[in-house]
Amino acid sequence: MRLPNLLATKWGRFAAFFCLYVTEGLPQGFTGTAVATQMRRQGVSITEIGIFVGTLYLPWAWKWLMGPIVDTVYSERWGKRRVWIVAMQTLMVLALLVSMGIDFTTQIKLYTAIILFVNIFGATQDVAIDALAVGVLREEERGTANGLMFGGAYLGNALGGSGVLFLSDVIGFQSSAMLVIAAVLMVTVFVALPLREKRRHFDFAEEIEAEEAEAGDAEAIEVLAGDAPKLRRIVDEVRGYLVHAARAIFGTRASISALVFALLPCGAMSLTLALGTALTVELGLTDTQIATLALVSTIIAGTCCVLGGLLSDLLGRRKMLVVYVLGMAAPTLVMAWLMYHEGHIMPFNPKDPNPPAIPAVLVTGLWVASLSFSVFQGMMTGTRPAMYMDVCDPAVAATQFTAYMAMINFVTWYSATWQGWALEHWGYPVVLTIDAFAGVLCVAALPWITPRPREDADADSEAEPEELPVEPSAVAGA
Repeated sequence: MRLPNLLATKWGRFAAFFCLYVTEGLPQGFTGTAVATQMRRQGVSITEIGIFVGTLYLPWAWKWLMGPIVDTVYSERWGKRRVWIVAMQTLMVLALLVSMGIDFTTQIKLYTAIILFVNIFGATQDVAIDALAVGVLREEERGTANGLMFGGAYLGNALGGSGVLFLSDVIGFQSSAMLVIAAVLMVTVFVALPLREKRRHFDFAEEIEAEEAEAGDAEAIEVLAGDAPKLRRIVDEVRGYLVHAARAIFGTRASISALVFALLPCGAMSLTLALGTALTVELGLTDTQIATLALVSTIIAGTCCVLGGLLSDLLGRRKMLVVYVLGMAAPTLVMAWLMYHEGHIMPFNPKDPNPPAIPAVLVTGLWVASLSFSVFQGMMTGTRPAMYMDVCDPAVAATQFTAYMAMINFVTWYSATWQGWALEHWGYPVVLTIDAFAGVLCVAALPWITPRPREDADADSEAEPEELPVEPSAVAGA
C-alpha cells in the first residue's frame, strides 16, 4: 500500500512538520532529562552529568556549519531535503539502539560520545527540515506551521523526558527508552519516507557561468556547452553557491533587515534567563514549586506557539510580532516596579543566616509575571521563524534560515552575560527595566522585512507532486 505524501495538502504539511519536530524533541528530552536523572540515581557524579548535558547542546550551537553541506550535497532521486531527513533519523535510531547496550555508570565517556552523535544527527535533520519548510510552505501557512513545529518540539521534549520518567516506574527505564526509539522510527517510516518533494533542480555553477557568458567570457560559454573540465565545474559550483548565498543574505533590504532583527533581542528575555532562576531561589520557592512553575510555563508556551503562529497568518506577521514583543515587555516592567516598590533591589546569598523577609506580593507577582510572559514568549516563538522563512531563498534555505536561527543563540549568550554582570552592580529593577526596553528595539526593523516574491517553484501545489525520476545521486544537483 502506498502511503500518502503529506506535502501534497495544507493539513498534510502541518501534520508532517509537527511530527518531524517531535522527533527533534524526543531525543533531547530523553537524554537531557530522563537519562540525566537516571545517571544521578545510579551515582554518577554531578560533574560528569554536567559534562554529559553540556555535550548534548554542542551540535545545536554549530548546526549552521551543516547548512552549506545540506544545500549543496543531495540526491535528485530521493529528494533534496528528504534524503537528509531520512538518513539522519535512521542514524539517530541506530545510535540510540547502540547506546542501550552501554552501562553509563562505568562507561560514561563512551556513552556521552554516542549521545553526542545522536544530537549531531538531530541538529543536521533540523537544518534539512527547516530548509524543506522554506521550500514547500506557502506564505499564508508558515505561521501556523511554525507554531505547530515548535509545539511539536515542546511535546517531544516532554514525552522523551517527563514521559519516560513516568513510564519508568511502570515498565522500567529500558522499556521506556525503547518507546522513544520506536516513536522516532515510526515517524521515519510513516511520515519522512513517503514525502515526495517537487523537483527543483538548481545548478549554482550554471548560474554563475551564465552570468559570465552574458558578460562575454569565452571560457564560460564553453563550459555551458559542456566542454568544461571537471575541476573547473566543481570550482564554479562552489563559487556559484557562495555568490548565491551572499546575495540571499545581504542582497536585499528585507534580508539585511532580517539580519539586524536576528541580532537584537526579540522581546524581553530576563525572566527566562539566569535572572529569573536566581529570583525563584531568592524569593524562597522550593524545588517542587520551581519545577511546577517551569512545567506550567512550558505547557503555556508550547500551546501559545500554535496560537501565535495562527494569528500571524490571519492578521499579519509583522503586526503580531509587535504585539507579542510589547506583551513580553509588560510583565517584565511590572516585576521591576514591584521589586522597586517592595525594596528588593540587590541580589543576596540564599545561604545568608539572616536573609531579608520576602513580601508575599513578590512571590505572587513572580508567578503572574512568569506565566503571562510565557503566553507572549510562546506566541513570538511560533511567529519569528515564519518571518525568517518569508525572506529566505529556497535554493540556499539550509544556510540562510539556519544563520538567522543561530543568531538567536548568540543573542541569548550576550543577553545572559550582560544581565549577570549588571544584576550584581545595578540590581533587579534596573536590569529588568533595561531588558524590557532593549527587547522592544527590534520592532524598528520590522517595516523593512517584507516577504520574498513568491515563485511557482517555491511551493508545492495542492495536487500530488510528480514522481521523481530515477537517476544517480547528485552532488550539488549534478
